[in-house]
Amino acid sequence: MATFKIIYTVLGGLGIFFYGMKTMSEAFQSMAGGTIKKVINSLTTHRVFAVMVGTLVTMIVQSSSVTTVMVVGLVNAGLMGLTQAIGVIFGANIGTTITGWIISIKIGKYGLLLIGLGIFPALFGKSTKMKEIGKALFGIGMIFFGLQIMSNGFKPLRSMPEFLEAISFFSGQHYGAYLACVAVGCILTMVVQSSSAMLGITISMATTGIIEFHTAAALVLGENIGTTITALLASVGGNINAKRAARAHAIFNLLGVVVMILIFPMYIEFIDGIVPGDPNFITAAGDKPLIAKHIAMGHTIFNVVATLLFLPFLHYLANFVIRITPNNDEGKKEQKKLLVLGNLADLRPATALFEAQKEVEKQRSIVERMFGLSKSYLDGTKRTEENLKKISNYEKATDNIQGEVTNFICKVMEKEMSAEQSSEAASYIKISDELESVADYLEKVAIFGSRFLERDNLEGPLKDEFFSFFK
Repeated sequence: MATFKIIYTVLGGLGIFFYGMKTMSEAFQSMAGGTIKKVINSLTTHRVFAVMVGTLVTMIVQSSSVTTVMVVGLVNAGLMGLTQAIGVIFGANIGTTITGWIISIKIGKYGLLLIGLGIFPALFGKSTKMKEIGKALFGIGMIFFGLQIMSNGFKPLRSMPEFLEAISFFSGQHYGAYLACVAVGCILTMVVQSSSAMLGITISMATTGIIEFHTAAALVLGENIGTTITALLASVGGNINAKRAARAHAIFNLLGVVVMILIFPMYIEFIDGIVPGDPNFITAAGDKPLIAKHIAMGHTIFNVVATLLFLPFLHYLANFVIRITPNNDEGKKEQKKLLVLGNLADLRPATALFEAQKEVEKQRSIVERMFGLSKSYLDGTKRTEENLKKISNYEKATDNIQGEVTNFICKVMEKEMSAEQSSEAASYIKISDELESVADYLEKVAIFGSRFLERDNLEGPLKDEFFSFFK
């Protein structure tokens, strides 16, 4: 019975934590949706700037998985280069460490207070901004409250000899124990598919006194490997560059963990030296009040050091993933797909609308190319059967994009959105529909024009009037 109580208490706390993370993330994205667009739109090929973009976006969306899934989508659509994507992924690893600092604040102390302060503006706020601020406070409160419940659920384990004996190997200060902790952290994160949730569980177990700091630090290293499964799953069905971006993420995190494990004792000593207090200090109640900040600092140091270490070799990493992920269909024109990959639940309205915008921009560029080709076809400079087929293929591509965009945005609009986001979503559907109509007209003009030109049925002013359409 005691075991069952521990299980449902921990699961209940984890559920509240998940809901808090989701609510907080949605609120932050809603408030900063325009910022996300501006930041990613200003992305250049400079590797340092790409890292800064990844860091900022992940700090806003509060999930490196969301950022990496979005990056894989952009690469899949041909709107971001592989080297750019890897730089953004580097930054996403740094940005996600802010979550550890949020949950390292004294667990549970402010949870109910923030829930109380946030729920009223979230429900009764007159402005969208006030409602989103309330949701953010409510979400943070739920995170703290969920962590407190998980901590309370773990406390009975301290007095269970069979459990302590079972995890005694993982508590050892030797490389066998370190590697075992890394493996456990990796596997559990792959199952949960949220490094933030596993980080919350790790901090809860550590603050409760079940595990020591070195064990928690090794678990966090494993969680950094496990979180790459989300991007790998998102790349399934994507194009070759999407697969390469996802694999670059996995290789980068794996190599970073390998380097850190090799110097693990020094890594632990360094963290102890810069964070005041003994992380394994235990109060009379059996808790470890200082360990959470040590874990958060370890998470940050790992990701910052790994990024600084591998950033100069970014192009080498890109070349390596290209070599291990060859394009078996090289020479064939790769079909571009809609930006969104995998489960739409991984994306929030702000990031989903950004991707829809990029897809509509891609559709516009196709129509522009179609317009130029149609003009050249009719004035005789490129009047070939092959180009007429190309015009028809352009029209089919715009049809496909219009259908995908409409279907995708309709699903996005099922989520909770602000008035501005709802208006933006409707505008993308309208723009995509109009672009598709323009493509239809261009194809028809090219087909009918070719028939008239073949029979020399257009002469003088009538012929000039026909071609004035393309001037």
